[in-house]
Amino acid sequence: MTTAPPATDTSTRQSLAHGPLGTAMINIERSRRGIGDLGGTHRALAEIGPLIDGPDANLFLGAPAMTFVLHLAADGTDRYAGALHTLDGIVAEHTRKRLTAAHARLESGRRPAFAEYDLFRGLTGLGALLLRRQPHSPELKGVLEYLVRLTQPATASTGEPLPGWWVGHAPASNKEATPGGHANAGMAHGISGPLALLALSLRAGVTVDGHEDAVLRICRWLDQIRQSDYRGTRWPRWVSNRGPAPTLPATPSWCYGTPGLVRAQQLAGIVLQDGDRKRMAERALLHCLSDPDQLDKIADRSLCHGFGGLLRTTQRVAEEAETPTVFAERLALIRDRFLTAEVPEQPGFLVGKAGASLAFQDAESGTAPQGQWDACLLLT
Repeated sequence: MTTAPPATDTSTRQSLAHGPLGTAMINIERSRRGIGDLGGTHRALAEIGPLIDGPDANLFLGAPAMTFVLHLAADGTDRYAGALHTLDGIVAEHTRKRLTAAHARLESGRRPAFAEYDLFRGLTGLGALLLRRQPHSPELKGVLEYLVRLTQPATASTGEPLPGWWVGHAPASNKEATPGGHANAGMAHGISGPLALLALSLRAGVTVDGHEDAVLRICRWLDQIRQSDYRGTRWPRWVSNRGPAPTLPATPSWCYGTPGLVRAQQLAGIVLQDGDRKRMAERALLHCLSDPDQLDKIADRSLCHGFGGLLRTTQRVAEEAETPTVFAERLALIRDRFLTAEVPEQPGFLVGKAGASLAFQDAESGTAPQGQWDACLLLT
C-alpha cells in the first residue's frame, strides 16, 4: 500500500488526501459542470485557518495543497487571484528551500527518502503544482534539474551501482521487506511519478539540460525490471538487495500497480515519439484489465488503491491510446465493478468518498474525462 501524508489532528484540515481540501474538489468540479455553486466551498476553505508552510508542507498538505484547490476553483478566471498570488510566492520560496536541502543531500552522498522526491510529500508533487501555476518559473526548472540529477546512477557502500532514487528505508507498508533499502517503481512514491512529471513538462515545452536523458534512464530501468508472460506485462513494486518484489498476484492500483506505471510510460512514449513504448504500455494495461485475478484484488471504490483510481487512469490512457476503442469494453467492466465495490467509509479525496465520486463522474460510456483535478495524481 502507498502512504499519503499523515492525517493527524493538526494537519487533517489542511490535507488534500484526507480533509476538507480534498472534499472541496468534488464541489468545485460539480460547480464547473454547472450542477452546483462555490458558496459552501468558499466558506469551508476560509475556515481552514493559517496554512502550514514549513518543511512538512507539500502538494497534499498545507499551503501547496490550498494552492492546487484554489487553482481548480479559479478555473481560468481571476477568482481568488489575490490569494493565489500570495500562495504562489509561498510555494516558490518553499520549493527553493526544499531544493537546497535536496542538493545538499546529493552532495553528501546520502540516500534520499520518499519525502524528498515523491509525489505526495516531495519535489515531484511541488513540480506538478508548479507546472500548473508557474510553468516558466525558475523553481519548476529547479525541480526538473533536480530530477535529472536524481536519475543519475549512484553507488552503494559495496561499490555496486544503484539507481539514484534508491532510498535507505523500507516501504511504509512492510518495514521488513527491504533491508538495505530499495528502488521504488510506483507512481505515488517511486520513479514513475518523476517520469510522469518529466514527460508532462516536456510536453508543455518546459525543458532543462539532460531532460530527455533522464526520461530515457528511467524507462531503461523499468525495462530491466519488467516481466512478461502469457498473462501480460507488469512491473514489481520495488527492487531491493534481495531482487524484485513479487509481481503476482498484484492489485492494479494507480499508486503502485500496472495502471500508474502504464500512464507514466505512455506519456514518456508520446513525448519521446517512441511508438513501441507507447504500444507496450497500452497493451500492458489491456492485459491487466482482462485478468480477473488482478481485478479481484481491488477492495473498494477509492482513488489510491481502488476502482476509482483504476477507472480514471484507464480513461486517461484510453484518451491517448493508439486504438481508444479497445478500452471501451474494459471501461464498462470497471464501471460495473466500481458500482458493486465497497463504498469508502472516509469522506476524503485519496481513499474516501470524494475521490471515488470524482472518478465516477465521467464513467458513462463514450464520455471523455473532464476537469483537471487528477493533475495532482500526475495523470494529466
